[in-house]
Order: sequence, then structure tokens, then C-alpha cells
Amino acid sequence: MPLTMTQEVFITCAVTGSGSTQNRSPHVPKSPKEIADSAIAAAKAGAAIVHCHVRDPETGAPSRKLEYYREVTDRIRDAEVDVVLNLTAGMGGDITFGSTENPLPVNPKGTDMVGAEERVAHVAECLPEICTLDCGTMNFAEADYVMTNTPGMLRAMGKMMTDLGVKAEIEAFDTGHLWFAKELVKEGILEDPALVQLCMGVPWGAPNDLNTFMAMVNNVPDHWTFSAFSLGRNQMAYAAAAVLAGGHVRVGLEDNLWLDKGVLATNAQLVERAVGIVEGMGAKVMGPQAVRDKLGLTKRAPRG
Repeated sequence: MPLTMTQEVFITCAVTGSGSTQNRSPHVPKSPKEIADSAIAAAKAGAAIVHCHVRDPETGAPSRKLEYYREVTDRIRDAEVDVVLNLTAGMGGDITFGSTENPLPVNPKGTDMVGAEERVAHVAECLPEICTLDCGTMNFAEADYVMTNTPGMLRAMGKMMTDLGVKAEIEAFDTGHLWFAKELVKEGILEDPALVQLCMGVPWGAPNDLNTFMAMVNNVPDHWTFSAFSLGRNQMAYAAAAVLAGGHVRVGLEDNLWLDKGVLATNAQLVERAVGIVEGMGAKVMGPQAVRDKLGLTKRAPRG
């Protein structure tokens, strides 16, 4: 397909993630205050959207505690800078099996499987504008576990998100995930047009070569909105590739810890670098209200 470069680009900052990066850089935020402060700094640097996980404040281990999400969202909403809130809903779907000869029962260490309502509980509590929906199952990244998202689970979670008035950001780690995302829209579970994040180079999903990237792009319906990212040293290259292919940009410490060789980054520095790339290509960086207008988002305060 011919490339049509995006002229107005929004930048998402993925602030901390749930991977085991907490001891690899002092800049990876762990406590709700650190996560909120880092998100606010990213917004000041030019991010229109902040994508947030929460962690245990002491260990940095991934967490699903409602009170951590509530503190993060309250702190960001109370800040002097405006930004679109995007909370993960990817937690609670991890299975670690037993040995290769005795896979059952599953290994409780590394297994975190809960029902659809519990996986979306913090979204219902905090009511962000956006939350993520990982649209498939795959062998995942840095450990011997399976990220599990069955069709039934995705239908249930997707309906809850739509009923809450929260825009689902479809996280697609491979082409089959986009196929099922289109089915969710066809069934009326997710609203049309949809929002997609193309997740490139995450072992063991879609590799981050440009042929695979364009296959992913070509599987996104023309009237949908997509953003894209890749990991580590490829993060900024994919910022440029996403804009050139007609999409938007995600950067942040969830996906990459480095600003330059040997130089650990902050979220704000990564956003500043992405702003430079976008503007250097001749495009305009969108602000949060322009993103809300484009995607039909409603900014709300949390319940209670």
C-alpha cells in the first residue's frame, strides 16, 4: 500500500509496565507517587496519553491493587498539566505451567489468573479515558509463561469496557490479534472505529522487521486509528516508521530503558526525543484535548 504520513501525531508514554525492569534503572517508577510524577513529567514533555501499570512500591513487582491505581489516577488528575489516562487491563491473565513432563497443576509462582470482572475492576473504579485490551494469547517475552486471553474472556472484558464508556485500546502482538479485534467490532462488542496499538518485537509475537510491520499496518482498517512501538534500541526507529506508515507513536520506559548507548533514560527524555522525531518529519504533535476530540473520549473524575 502507498504510505501516507500522519500530519498530526499523538504520543503515548508507557510509563512503567510490568516487566522485571525495576532493578535495571533507577528511573523506572515503582510507587504510585513515582509513577504519577513520571507520567506528569512525560505529559509536560509532550505526551498526550500516559499508559500506566502499577507496581508494589517496595519490590517493584507488578500489581493489580485498586488503591495503587486510584492513587496514580488521582495524582495525575490533580496535576496542573492535562493528559489522557490509559490504564492497562492486561494483568490477571498469566499462566506458568509445571514442568514439560508434568505441566499440570500450574506453577503458582508466575501464575496470575482471575476473572474478567476482576481484571477490569480498576477500570470501573478509576474510569480512565482509555484502557488496553490484549487481543490474543501468546508465549510471552522474558519468562516461560503464557499470556492468556481467550475469545470468551476478551468478549466479556470488551463489553465491560464499552458499557463503562472507556475506549479499548486493542493491543495487537500478531496479525491474528487484529483478526479477532475486527470480529469484536463486527459483533458490536467494541465500537467502530477502533483504536489499535501495534506491539512489535515482543518475544514471541510479531517480529519488528518492516515487512511484518507493514503486514500489521495493512490489516488495520483504514478508518481505525493505530499507534505502534518496538523495544529497546528500535524504539525511536519505530516512532519514525509509525508516522511514515500513517500511525501514531508510543515510547516510554515500559519498552526501552535507554536514551543513548550507556545512557539510561527518563520517560520525559524519551518523549522529548519522540517529539523531535515527529516534528523533524514535518508533522505536528497533538495535545490531549485534540486526542479526545479525535477518538471521541470523555474526561471524567473517578467514582466516589
